Amino acid sequence: MAILRDRELTDSAAVAPAAAGAAVGGAQTQSRASRRSTLVSGLTVLATLLVFPFVVPSVYLQNVITEVLIFGIFAMSLDLLIGYTGLVSFGHAAFFGVAAYTAAIVATRYSDNLLATLAAGVVAAGLLAVPTGGLAIRSSGIYFLMLTLAFSQIVYAAAWKWTWLTGGSNGLAGVPRPKFGGFDFSSPATFYYLVLVFFVATFLALRRLVSSPLGHSFIGVRENESRMQAIGYDVWRIKLASFVIAGLFGGLAGALFSYYNGFVSPHDVYWSVSGHVMIMVIIGGAGTLVGPVLGAAFFLIVQNVVSSQTDRWPLIMGLAFIFFVLAARRGIVGMYLDAVAVARAAARR
Repeated sequence: MAILRDRELTDSAAVAPAAAGAAVGGAQTQSRASRRSTLVSGLTVLATLLVFPFVVPSVYLQNVITEVLIFGIFAMSLDLLIGYTGLVSFGHAAFFGVAAYTAAIVATRYSDNLLATLAAGVVAAGLLAVPTGGLAIRSSGIYFLMLTLAFSQIVYAAAWKWTWLTGGSNGLAGVPRPKFGGFDFSSPATFYYLVLVFFVATFLALRRLVSSPLGHSFIGVRENESRMQAIGYDVWRIKLASFVIAGLFGGLAGALFSYYNGFVSPHDVYWSVSGHVMIMVIIGGAGTLVGPVLGAAFFLIVQNVVSSQTDRWPLIMGLAFIFFVLAARRGIVGMYLDAVAVARAAARR
């Protein structure tokens, strides 16, 4: 009996590592399959965007998708703060607007070269983000939100009052499409591809960032700031890095928008723009990068389609926002992931 018992224990000890190895192998296989599926989906979307101007020659639709891509960059930049670092900013329009104004001023008064105007806009946004973030991140919660709103409204007031520089309430009109070398991006199709290049580059850069040790520290601050501080991380610098990087990419979106719209006004730095991009992030799904892009597409397409039918489109957008806040807090991406999980569970039965 003792010998049989010993053999059973030996067999169990031998089976346990094998079972654990099988479980790990299954998890790795599932992870590889998930990555493969993500890669295929991403390449499919990219291919669709590349052939879009040829398949859909409508200038109106090309302009709509171009605007979606620009605000997709803007929403992803805010998502770095809200979704990954846990900093709810209500003044992100300041970086968007400052970059738009700077790029417009350089383009209309000095040079319409792409590198000159774009670099000027992004640098201006970064220079604003450093002191703004340095002061704002000393607070948290609702106080952080209100401070960012206050800074944004200061920029709005400057845009309104500095008529000699910004044109005041008249704004800056006649902003030309950029040129680079022998390329002229004045046509809707060529400008679409220019924006697409920056959109893909932004997505890949932010995805690499959030997967890096710095990105993991952003998530650590979001999850438990006091614990991160207790184990030796400089939380202030981590939050400042997130704030400045978000401001730089927000500035990139602002500079591209000045080319797209051909006009910049104080409205582009008003608090409502910050509110709109926050709605995009929440509707799409914070903390996902893909979600804010889907939120931007949802918001802008609804705005363009519904506003052509009724003046009450903000009411419809408000009802959609209430639905996502109350019934689908993880946004469009969360709804999709839940549906996939239900489908997989049903398939196993």
